[in-house]
Parts: sequence; C-alpha cells; structure tokens
Amino acid sequence: MARYEHLPAYKLAMELGIFLQGVVRKFSRYNKYSIGSELREVSIRIIRLIVRANSTESGRSEVLQELVENCELFKTMLVFAKEGKAFDNFNSFQQLSKMAVLLSKQSEGWLKSSKKSLNCQPPERAGR
Repeated sequence: MARYEHLPAYKLAMELGIFLQGVVRKFSRYNKYSIGSELREVSIRIIRLIVRANSTESGRSEVLQELVENCELFKTMLVFAKEGKAFDNFNSFQQLSKMAVLLSKQSEGWLKSSKKSLNCQPPERAGR
C-alpha cells in the first residue's frame, strides 16, 4: 500500500477530523447525535477516500471525484449545522469552514491533475 501520511490533503483532513471531534462534543445532545454524527461520518469518509485515491492507479479519477463530492457535502452540512444553531460559537464554524474549503480546493486540484496525467499518457502499443 502506498504511503499517504505525507500528503497535504491527508494532513488537512486529519486536522479537520480531530478539530471536528472537539467541536461536536460541545453540540447539544440532539445535534450531537444527528448532524454531528453525520459530520463525523463524512469527515472519516473523506480520510478514507484520500487513502484510497493515493493507493490506487486504476480508477483514481473516480475515487477523486467521490472525494470532491464528499468535500462539497461536508461544506453544505456545516452550513446546515450553523443555520440549525448547532455551533456554540461562530469561531468553531469559521475554522471548520476554512479547513473544508482548503480541503475541497486541494481535492479538486488533485482531480484535475489526475485527469491531465491520464490525457498525457501515450496509448499502449498493440502486440507485435
């Protein structure tokens, strides 16, 4: 399996997930077990997708597309949680939003780079 600990996206996703754990811990009981639980699940899914995308050659674009979609979902869920007054202070929401936007940009860049490298590869030659 390929190494992934060095990836900026992995480091940021881990930082986001750990920070999220502390923030969700301060949610009300209702929000902690509803939107908080879903936020945690999506953040863990994002980490898994980063590991999978780094470990696979074939199908990397599909995994990266799923990663981009999950990052967008996470950002949308953050706004939903903010509107539902789940956050005890705005700073927590703001910090998570900044990390989510950065992670989303990194995953979109990774996807574009992956698609570019696929298009630049010469076609395989037929057998002689």
